[in-house]
Amino acid sequence: MHSFSEQCLDMARSILGHNLDSIQPDGSILPAPGEEPRADEPGHVAYTLGEYYRTTGETSLKGYDLVDLTARCVTAQMFTEPATENGLAYAALGLLCFGPSKERNPVWERLAEETQVRIDKQLLHRSDHDNHWQAFNIAKAVARYSFGLSKKDETSRLIERMVDRINQTSSTGFFDDSTQGLGGNFNLYGVMTFVFTRSALQLHANSGVRDRKLPTLRTYAEKYLKIMPDLVRQDGLGWAFGRAAGAYGQMHCISLVLQGLRDGWILEEQKPKYFDLLRRLFVFFYQTYLDQEHGFLDLRDEERTAYGHHTTRMANFDAARYLCQWARLAKTVQVPIGGPKIEGPRTVGRFVIFDKSNRKEQGLFLYRDAESGLHAQIPLISSGTSLTSDSLPFPHCPGVFDWPNNVYVPVMLPELTFNVGGVEQVTLPAFYGKNCVTGLGLKNSFYFRYDQPELINTKEEILKNLGTVKVQWNFTGSKINAEFTYTVKQQVELTKFRYVLAIAAPHSKYHVSSAIALGAEGHRCTVQKDDFQGVWQETEVVSNDPTYRTNYGKIHYLQHLVRDHPLVMRPGQSYRLVVNFEPDIAHTE
Repeated sequence: MHSFSEQCLDMARSILGHNLDSIQPDGSILPAPGEEPRADEPGHVAYTLGEYYRTTGETSLKGYDLVDLTARCVTAQMFTEPATENGLAYAALGLLCFGPSKERNPVWERLAEETQVRIDKQLLHRSDHDNHWQAFNIAKAVARYSFGLSKKDETSRLIERMVDRINQTSSTGFFDDSTQGLGGNFNLYGVMTFVFTRSALQLHANSGVRDRKLPTLRTYAEKYLKIMPDLVRQDGLGWAFGRAAGAYGQMHCISLVLQGLRDGWILEEQKPKYFDLLRRLFVFFYQTYLDQEHGFLDLRDEERTAYGHHTTRMANFDAARYLCQWARLAKTVQVPIGGPKIEGPRTVGRFVIFDKSNRKEQGLFLYRDAESGLHAQIPLISSGTSLTSDSLPFPHCPGVFDWPNNVYVPVMLPELTFNVGGVEQVTLPAFYGKNCVTGLGLKNSFYFRYDQPELINTKEEILKNLGTVKVQWNFTGSKINAEFTYTVKQQVELTKFRYVLAIAAPHSKYHVSSAIALGAEGHRCTVQKDDFQGVWQETEVVSNDPTYRTNYGKIHYLQHLVRDHPLVMRPGQSYRLVVNFEPDIAHTE
C-alpha cells in the first residue's frame, strides 16, 4: 500500500498547490468563478492543512507558510457571525493536528490573544443535534478537552447520546439524518458521521477514551461496511443516491473502508474483497473527478453539477484532506500476501432494512446483474427538508437510469395530483412503505415490493382515507418491470398524472473506461398497461439547460407520459400502471 500512499500524497500536494492562493489575508476563502463562498470554508481549509502537516511534517508548500495560513483560517472561522458549528469543529481539529499542547503548537503561538480567548468561548458553546451535526459537537468536545480548555471530557457522553438517537430512529442501527417530518432520511451523511467522528477520536489527547469508544462506533459503522460489497458497482461507483453523492459518495466510502481495515473491523478472510472494493472506488474517484492534466478536483462544468451546498473550493480542500488521511491509513494497512482471490460478480438482489416499525418501513434495495453489469440502488427513504429526485425510489444507476441533481422530477415513478376538497395534493409512491418484501421470482428473477396503506404527498404528509398503492419492481437479468396499483377509498378527482424518464450520457472527458452507459437503442421502454391513459409528450431536449445535470454527466432528454385532464377515480376499482424496461447497455471506451 506504500505506492498507493505516495500516490495519494502527490495528489494532495497537487490539489493544495492549485487552491492555496484562494486563502485571503483575512483567512476567508475566495470562491471559484460563478460560486458563492460558504461560512464554514475556513474551518475546512484549516483541517486540511492540519492533516497535511500530520502526514508530512512539512510546514510549507509551494512557497506558502502553512502554519500562517492555518492561523488565518482558524481566526476567520472563530470570528464568523453567526458561528457555524461545522466550521468551528473543522477548525478546532485542524488546530489540534499541530499538537494538543498549546505551548508546543506552532499555530496556537501565531494566534492573537483575542483569538485564543475566542476559541475557548466558541468551543464551550453547548448545543444538541439529532442529525449529522452531532458529529461536530463530538469534535468540539475532543478539541476542548485535548487543548486543556476544559477539565471535564464530554466526548464519551456525546457519542452515547448520538447512538441513543440512532436507536430511537432506526430499528437496525442506521443513521437517520432527519430532524423533522416523517423521518428516515437515511443518506450518505450516515457514513460521513462515523468517518468524521473516528477521525476526531484519533486526535483525542487521551487515547483511553478512543479505545473505550471504538467498540461503540464499530457496532454502527460496521453496518455500512457490510453493505459496501453489494453497493459498489463493478466500475467502482459508490454511494449513488440521496443528497451529496457524487465525489463525496466515493470519498466517504473510501475513508470508511480504510478506517475499517486499520481498526480490524474487517475479518481476515474478507480483506481481499475489501481491498478490491477500495481499488475500484479509488479509480472511479480518480478518473471521474480529478483533472489529471492540471491536478485539481473538478466538480462542476458545462456537462455536470454537484450537490448545491458543496462549493468547488470546499470539495478541493476536503479531497486533499482525505487524500492525506488515506496516505497515512494506507501505511498502517497490510495487503494480504499473494494475489487476491476475488470472486467474480454474482447476480444479487438484496433489501437492506433501515427502519421497520408499525409506522413506516424504509430501506435500500440493491440489485446487480452479473452478465450485463446493470447495478441499481432503490432507496425507500425520506428526502429530508427538500424534495429532489436523488432520494426517490427508482433504480439509481448512473449512465443507464439517470436523474437531475438538486431538482425534483418524478423519475420512473407515477406522480398523481388529486383534488381533495379544493386543495391539490401531489402524491408519489415514495418516502415510506409497509410490508417491504424481497425474494426470488420465476426464471431466477428478483422482486422488491411494498405497500402504502395511505398515500403520501410530496411534502411527506400522509393523506388519510384517500387511497392506497402497491408497488412491485421485478428484475430479470437486465430487464426491469415496474408495477403500480392504486385504489381509492372514496370517489376523488385525479387532476393530473405524470411519469418521466431522463436520458443522459456519461461525461465526455471524466469517466471510467468501461463504465456502463445507455446504448443507441436507449431504455427500450414499453408501457404494458396504463389505466390513467397517459400520452407520451414530445421529447423535451434539455442538453443546454444547466438545471438538468447529474453528478456524472449531462441529461439530454426528458420524456413525459402525461394525462392533463381530469379522471374520476372510484372506490372498489384498481388503477394500474405497468412499465417494462430492457435497456440497451453499452460500455464507455
